[in-house]
Amino acid sequence: MKQLTSAEIRQMYIDFFKEKGHRVEPSVSLVPKDDPSLLWINSGVATLKKYFDGRVIPENPRMVNAQKAIRTNDIENVGYTARHHTFFEMLGNFSIGDYFKKEAIEWAWEFLTDEKWLNLNPELLSVTVHPEDDEAYDFWLNDIKLPKERIIRIEENFWDIGEGPSGPNTEIFYDRGEEFGNDPNDPELYPGGENNRYLEIWNLVFSQFNHNPDHTYTPLPKKNIDTGMGLERVTSVIQNTPTNFETDLFLPIIRKTEELATTTYGKSMEGDTAFKVIADHIRTVSFAVGDGALPSNEGRGYVLRRLIRRAVRFAKEIGINKPFMYELVETVGEIMKDFYPEVLKQKEFIGSVVKVEEERFHETLNDGLEILTTIIEKEKANGSKVFPGEEVFRLYDTYGFPKELTEEYVEEHGFSIDEAGYNKEMDKQRSRARNARQKVDSMQVQDTVLSEIEVDSEFIGYDNLEIDTKVVALFDGSEMINTAKTGDTVFLFLNKTPFYAESGGQVADKGWIYTDNASALVEDVQKSPKGQNIHRVIVKDGELNVNDTVKAAVDSEFRNSIIKNHSATHLLHQALKDVLGSHVNQAGSLVTPERLRFDFSHFNPLSDKELRKVEEIVNEKIWEAIPVEISLKKLQEAKEMGAMALFGEKYGDIVRVVQMGDFSLELCGGCHVKNTSEIGLFKLVSESGIGAGTRRIEAVTSKEAYQYLNGKLNILHTSANLFKSNEESLPERIENMFHEMKQLQKENESLSAKLANAESSQVMEQVETIEGVTLLAQQVHVRDMNQLRNMIDDLKQKLGSCIILLATENNGKVQLASGVSKDLVEKGFHAGKLIKQAAQICGGGGGGRPDMAQAGGKDPAKILEAVQSAKDYVLETIK
Repeated sequence: MKQLTSAEIRQMYIDFFKEKGHRVEPSVSLVPKDDPSLLWINSGVATLKKYFDGRVIPENPRMVNAQKAIRTNDIENVGYTARHHTFFEMLGNFSIGDYFKKEAIEWAWEFLTDEKWLNLNPELLSVTVHPEDDEAYDFWLNDIKLPKERIIRIEENFWDIGEGPSGPNTEIFYDRGEEFGNDPNDPELYPGGENNRYLEIWNLVFSQFNHNPDHTYTPLPKKNIDTGMGLERVTSVIQNTPTNFETDLFLPIIRKTEELATTTYGKSMEGDTAFKVIADHIRTVSFAVGDGALPSNEGRGYVLRRLIRRAVRFAKEIGINKPFMYELVETVGEIMKDFYPEVLKQKEFIGSVVKVEEERFHETLNDGLEILTTIIEKEKANGSKVFPGEEVFRLYDTYGFPKELTEEYVEEHGFSIDEAGYNKEMDKQRSRARNARQKVDSMQVQDTVLSEIEVDSEFIGYDNLEIDTKVVALFDGSEMINTAKTGDTVFLFLNKTPFYAESGGQVADKGWIYTDNASALVEDVQKSPKGQNIHRVIVKDGELNVNDTVKAAVDSEFRNSIIKNHSATHLLHQALKDVLGSHVNQAGSLVTPERLRFDFSHFNPLSDKELRKVEEIVNEKIWEAIPVEISLKKLQEAKEMGAMALFGEKYGDIVRVVQMGDFSLELCGGCHVKNTSEIGLFKLVSESGIGAGTRRIEAVTSKEAYQYLNGKLNILHTSANLFKSNEESLPERIENMFHEMKQLQKENESLSAKLANAESSQVMEQVETIEGVTLLAQQVHVRDMNQLRNMIDDLKQKLGSCIILLATENNGKVQLASGVSKDLVEKGFHAGKLIKQAAQICGGGGGGRPDMAQAGGKDPAKILEAVQSAKDYVLETIK
């Protein structure tokens, strides 16, 4: 076995499959793009679904990648087991309708055992196969010459995620030796069983069936290969470590943590668990934040918040009681820089996000401890030694206070926690989450018609908006046709087309296709699985046929409005980076003729000053009349130029570079102006948050910007007329009017107070004494509840020891207020109980403190009965 670093193993894997004719697919963002079925990218194949289900035909049917991934279904196991992680890397090779089982098995064996590659001892390798997969069994037995006793048939060896491609799989296991298990009576001691000896290192999935909507299985038109080998696991085998955490992927993080802790790794089981949790979680958080996710109370952000707080909780086990995780980000970046340079490049931003979240949680810890203490005292008073499960859940759910920390704290006070009650609340939450989860298609069933259309179709619409071309195919949605007649909606292919297909946020062109005898409206244009532009058209007149020569004309006004907004989006992107920082990345966009929408990663709302600066920069670049230069470059050359690759996008070997002077340089396949001056004017319309760590700007340009500003000026002009002012003096006029209103409000309050005092003096005449208790219960005439409460306070001061109930009618509703002096509260009188009784008579409800309460009612006719009930309340309470 060779001694290799994790970086060498990763590169060796990629090089091996490059030699086998595979195209290297880049590791994409952990935040899924256009896949609502996933919270995170959770496997290598997750980024390739469009190829597996046939929506897109890849340039090369053989692909290889090393894909970063996050899985969070087993967070609570991380730190306690040898190989559970939230962040991991999956090495995978894939075939889309090309090679199948024979090659997948032979190449896996070659990579694992050949001395040129990993050089593992073949005697230590075993495999599992599905019981019905005789083909795979025979390959292992007859081609690889693996002994029968090391080929185990297991029912679970079938990969299925619901509708879409599925099929049997074969897993490869490495025997770590007798020190990890040698009990001959252990029923789980075999490859595929629950044991620590036989370690699964590679899974080969043979996608050969469609799982249909009716849950039947039919053979796929094109069979696929999907394999996955965990880098962390295979590194632990190569480096001969007892767990994944002693490999070079984790150990530097653990060593850095030791510098901040009061103990070292290997001293105790509890301490080692803490070191492992911290090392795992900081990797996940560093990569996720680097890809645009930010801590929050929902979705991905909640996962990150939970991971940070879990790590902070475990840090206490090793003597770390202050924010520290942010200091580990650079170490994570250094370990992964060969293949993932982005973490090191963004270390300051990632570190600042983590530090802020840590500081917030340390504050939350203090709040949580106060709540814990209050609940414990309350339970002690009730004679209980069990901390309520619903309170454990509330502390966890509302304050992010981990259950384990609650359990540890209450044990110091001789308490246990109500596990059953806590689990009940957690089950309720899971049920709510399941019910709220959107039902989405994870992977679609293959449709062969579009994927088998072989016609050539060239897009020439960057410079030509009207051309003579030829209809090369027609499709009615279910089958190929030769003719489309008036009223038909069909999908049409042209051998050359000026129509842009929707892509990269830019909407599709609209326009017309016509001959001397027919015309068709182009409503939409999309990309087919093989990359041709598909035009959805409605035939308005006549008849269109395959092989017809036609004129294709893009709506030029529609396109011209689009390109102004698209080019403005590029200027906006760079302006945001200049004003807010380099962490800003595009997280989505929409470019239409009317407006542009730009989503970007940033965790705070923009201030008015920042918005003004962004808008100013964009307009300055428009007015500088910068030529827009477009060129085709090799991907590496474009990156060396400093071209900005957009969030979540994949690029081919040759890319289109859009450059606006020395200000903006992006990879983009969209349509643009030739000079920034064509945009004319740029105006921000709104800025808002659309999720944790993601902001959205909407803006308009050119004619739409003029109309937007003109509309605002009309509003200003109308407002000035209403205030009998001109536009320039309007702010001063409004300010003066506010001042006048405040003066009038003061005068009004003064008069109301005088009226209330007069009312109080009158009401004082209705005071009565019941069994030595002074009672004042009366209907009064005041304008609101605030005045009613003030009257209660005033009367309590005048009367001293007393009980008061006042009621008034306003707008057909009843308002009640009550007050009880402190000495009578001590004798058992309660303003809240008094008013609840009175409010019920008036068809309402309310309550409050023992000394002051308020309520409302619906039936003014019952006011007299309600105030008279106060006498009954006093008599009953005295008894």
